Parts: sequence; structure tokens; C-alpha cells
Amino acid sequence: MSGANRHYVLAAGGTGGHLIPAFALATELERRGHHVALVTDERGAKIPGKPSFLPAHVLPAGRFGKNPLGWIKAIRAVLEGRRMALRLFETFAPSAVVGFGGYPALPALLAATSAGVPSVVHEQNAVLGRVNRLLAGRVQAIATAYPDIARLKPKHAGKAHLVGNPVRAEVLDLRAEPFPQPSEDGLLKVLVTGGSQGARVLSEVVPDGLAMLPPALRQRLQVTQQCRAEDIEAVRERYRGHDIPAELGTYFENMAARLADTHLFIGRAGASTIAELTAVGRPAILVPLPIATDDHQAANTRELAKGGGARMIRQANFAPKELAKQIQVLAQHPQALANAAHAAWNCGRPDAAKDLADLVESFGGAEMMDVIRVGANNARGASQGAVAGQGAAKDSAL
Repeated sequence: MSGANRHYVLAAGGTGGHLIPAFALATELERRGHHVALVTDERGAKIPGKPSFLPAHVLPAGRFGKNPLGWIKAIRAVLEGRRMALRLFETFAPSAVVGFGGYPALPALLAATSAGVPSVVHEQNAVLGRVNRLLAGRVQAIATAYPDIARLKPKHAGKAHLVGNPVRAEVLDLRAEPFPQPSEDGLLKVLVTGGSQGARVLSEVVPDGLAMLPPALRQRLQVTQQCRAEDIEAVRERYRGHDIPAELGTYFENMAARLADTHLFIGRAGASTIAELTAVGRPAILVPLPIATDDHQAANTRELAKGGGARMIRQANFAPKELAKQIQVLAQHPQALANAAHAAWNCGRPDAAKDLADLVESFGGAEMMDVIRVGANNARGASQGAVAGQGAAKDSAL
């Protein structure tokens, strides 16, 4: 618990991938007695899950697309956002500004540099994002979710601190619960999601892939799948034709409760998805979004796949037969599924919010705290999943 009451500004793009870890950090900082404000765009101000104590300030932020003609408008928006952020800093007086990526974070971080306020960026993915790359030379620290981060220049590597990717408290609470290992003839519960908008390829491939499993395995299936609204009836018909029980929806409110019952996850490889899978310890078949910037979703899967907690299938190869083959590798035997769950659990970094808060608190007047640094001093961060996993294996019977 920090003795000094300080102010912090968190700046994040308007998607769940940027905001979920920002909300988790805000909650931890508020618990430590600090005041926190959020800077985002209009989408971010309205997103579900924002803590009630966290005021949101909407700043204009231009998006720099491929067309240079739009850059002038974007630059104007960024400069206006920077001016607004500086006015906010005058009244709020932050000890540090923390950016979580996305163009809406850019004005606040530029304002921090201008005002001499320490700044930190958090990178959720295994590839340093565009805004974080742009600001890497200006910020005091770069918090990372993975030990190896692509597109991080060697000259900035000394600023990197491995903290992990903060997840929602209700998901983290499941970490102490044992994996619900299915019996030889018990139900096999499969959860399928495709990000915030769903993924059509999952709707097209998963039902037919599940139908190709051996009868003894297929008859045990119970599926929960997120679908796009325009696809849901067609998917329902496919499952009905295959005689596989499936609950379908365009959005599921309580994902933590659904994850608690899940034996196998199939879906995209977004940073928050992988953070939650590893926090809870759930085996997965991951299909990275092929158009993700810098192919970052594929990079996100590497640590988990290498550890044995997931199988990765490129979308170009994601066909029913290949899916059925990979499911059998993971789920043919209950112990194989439990081993994969344990491997996923070992990749988790459950102290991410606390470690990120420690790093943030180390700026703005507090003494430097023991933060997790990538490289030679990485003993605590790099090994925490494995060490924790060894202890919890005895308790959770994974």
C-alpha cells in the first residue's frame, strides 16, 4: 500500500483490448488510495465495464491510415487533443500518464512529454503497436505482456518491464479453482468466440469440424458459440443437422462464468483472450486474425503454444478436417486435456495489475520500487508463471 496519495491519468484506445487492462490498473491504483482519470475516445467512454469511480475524458485523436490525404486532419485532431490534455493536467496534476495503445492515447502521452510528466506505455500484444513504437523514445518505461516483444528497438530494450496483461477481477478469481477435468464419458464443454464482432470463419468451420470427431467424442459435446447476428440461424441449423447441442448468441454477458465451465476454447488470439485463458488455465485452439497489424495475433500465440497450452491454426489452413485433428490431439484423453490446461495456467501472470501499478508508482515522487525488468533481472517475472504453477498444481489437481 502506497503512503502517498497521487493522481494518475490512463490513456487508451476505445476497444476492449486497450481498456480492459486500463480498467484493471485503475482499480488497483484506486485500491492503493490514488485518484485516477481516463482519457479515451467516444467509444471508450461508453464501453461496458468502466469502474464507477473512473471519470472519462474524451479527447479528439486522429487516425493515421494508409491515405496521406487524411493525415492533415489527423494531425490537427492530435494537436487539439494534446491541448485539451494539457488543460486537464493543469487541474488534475498527474504524477504519471500511462498509455495502453490506440490512437486516442497519443495526445495525452504527447502532452505528458511537453509538460514534463513521467509516462509509461503498456503493450498488450507480442508486437509493439504503432502508437507505442512512436512514443518508445519519449516514455520512461515500456510495460510488456510477453518476454519477447517484436518491433521493440534494441536501444529501447532497457526500458522494458515484463508485467503481463491485467485481466478482470472476476476472471482472475477463477485462477484458484481446479480445472473441471471431464470424465471419460462426461460432457466436453467447448466455448467458441471470435472477438468483439465475432468471426464468420468460426461459424463456417467449427460446426462441421466438431461433426468430424469420432462418435464417442462427438456425443459428449456441449457447445457455446458467439456468432454474428447475420450468421446465427445458419449456424444453428448446422448444429441441429449434426445433432450437436449448442447455445448460440451474439454476445455473452458473463464470460467469466462460461470460462469457468469450459474444457476447450476455440477462437481468435487477441491479447485479452490469451491473458484470460492463461489466468484461468484453459486449453485452446487459436486462429489468429490474418489481417491483424504486424500479424500480432500469431505472435501472441507463441508462448502459449510452445508451452503446450494451445494449438495454433492459421486461418488459411483452418478447415473442418484440420480442426477435428487438433481437437483430438487435445481432447481425446481427459489427462491430455488436463495437461494442456496446466500448461496454459503456467503461462499466466496473475500479478499483472499489481506489478504494473508498482511500476507506475515508481514515478512521480515515490522511491523506485522493485519492478520486473526484461533481461538479466527478469527472474521474478519470467518464472512467476512456472513457479506459481508448480505450487498450484498440488492444490488444484490440474
